[in-house]
Amino acid sequence: EFMQASWDVEEVQAKAIQHLASFVKDKSAFPYLQKFTEVITFAMKTHIDSLELHVEGCNLLLEILSQALEQGVMMALDESVASCLLHTVRKHSENEEFLSLLCTLLMMISASEVAAENLRKVGIIPDLLSILRRFLHNDKICFSCCAVLWSLAVSDNNAEQAVLESAVPVTSAVLQEHLQNGVVAESACSALWALSLQGCLTDSDYEPTTALLLDALRMNPGRAVLVKQGCLALASLVRLSETAALAILLDSKGSGIELIKAECHLHFDEPGVAGALCLLMKEMVQYEEVKLDMRSQEMEKLLSEIKLQFPFS
Repeated sequence: EFMQASWDVEEVQAKAIQHLASFVKDKSAFPYLQKFTEVITFAMKTHIDSLELHVEGCNLLLEILSQALEQGVMMALDESVASCLLHTVRKHSENEEFLSLLCTLLMMISASEVAAENLRKVGIIPDLLSILRRFLHNDKICFSCCAVLWSLAVSDNNAEQAVLESAVPVTSAVLQEHLQNGVVAESACSALWALSLQGCLTDSDYEPTTALLLDALRMNPGRAVLVKQGCLALASLVRLSETAALAILLDSKGSGIELIKAECHLHFDEPGVAGALCLLMKEMVQYEEVKLDMRSQEMEKLLSEIKLQFPFS
C-alpha cells in the first residue's frame, strides 16, 4: 500500500523493494509473492530511467522465483510483467552487466509455459537476438538467451515463423563461439532442436547445422544432456532432409555414425541418450543409401545392445 500510494517517488520504491527483500525468504511471506512481483515490476516500469531500481527489482524477482521453485510452485507471470521486462531490456540494451542479470531472470520466468507465451506475445524474440549478436562473447548471456529461445520456440504457434527463422543463424553463431563451453553449447543445441521442430531451417541450413551439432558432440563427449539434445536436434534435421543424413555419414572430421556410437557407449546407462539415439536411427533408415552404410557400420549390433539394456522401456 505504501508503494502504491507513492508510485512517482523513486526513493520510496527503492526503499520498499529493499524492505521486501529482507523478508521474502520468510515462509509466511509466500502467499504474497505474486503480489510482490506486480508492485516491483510496476515500480520498474514507472521509473524506467533508474538503473539502480531495476537492478534491485530484478534481484528481488529472481529471489521470489527461486523461493517459489523451492516450494514446488511455478509462477506464471502475466503479460504486464512480460511487457515491463521488455521495456527494461530495451532501456538497458547496451549495459552488458545488467543484461546478464536480466537474461537470467527471463530464463527463469520462461520455464513457465504461460509466462513464455506472454514473453512471446509482447515480442521479445527480436530483442533477444539483438542481445546475442551484440554480446556473443558473453557466455552467461548466451546461455540464458538460448534457454529462453528454446522455451519460446517450443511454445510457439507458428504465428512468428519469420522471427524464429531469423534466430537460426544467431543460435548457430552462439554454438560456434562456445563449442568448448559445455553449458552454453547444451543450451544452444536445445534451441536449435526447438527451431528445427518448428520448421525454421532452410535447405541451405541442413548441412552446416549438422556439422556444427556433430562438432558440439565431439567437443563435449562427457555431457549426457548435451549428447541427448544434440541427437534429438540431428534427428529433427534428418527427418526434414536426406542432406542432413548424408552430412552425418560424410562429415569431414570423421564418421558421424562412429562418433554417435562411441558417445552412446560412453553413456550406456542413460535412457535419455539411448532414446535420442534410437530416434535418430529411426529417422536415418528412411533413406536407402544411408541404411546400407549403417548396416556396414554394424548399427544393428548397437541397437540390440540398447534393447537388452532397456528391455522394459
